[in-house]
Amino acid sequence: MYAVIKTGGKQYRVEEGDILRVEKIEVGTGDTIDFDQVLLVADGDDIKVGQPLVEGAKVSAEVVEQGRHKKIHVVKFRRRKHHRKQQGHRQWYTAVKITGIQG
Repeated sequence: MYAVIKTGGKQYRVEEGDILRVEKIEVGTGDTIDFDQVLLVADGDDIKVGQPLVEGAKVSAEVVEQGRHKKIHVVKFRRRKHHRKQQGHRQWYTAVKITGIQG
């Protein structure tokens, strides 16, 4: 059984037991959260597609950790002007483990 959920402006295909990193959610480590924006639920040949959401479906997950991704470097450069600007960025994430899919 798998589902497609929407959180943080992105869509994720999840199965029970998966650990995925989503955009930061303000919850504590060990807490349980429910994703109610479920776009699709599939169990074998039985596939439910929402319009845009599946009615009454939800995905439960447990928060594993809060952290930051690897650093990315942004470089702005202007030719012939001796101008170069560097900037780094580390995005926050929340790692969750999918514990159940209802729908």
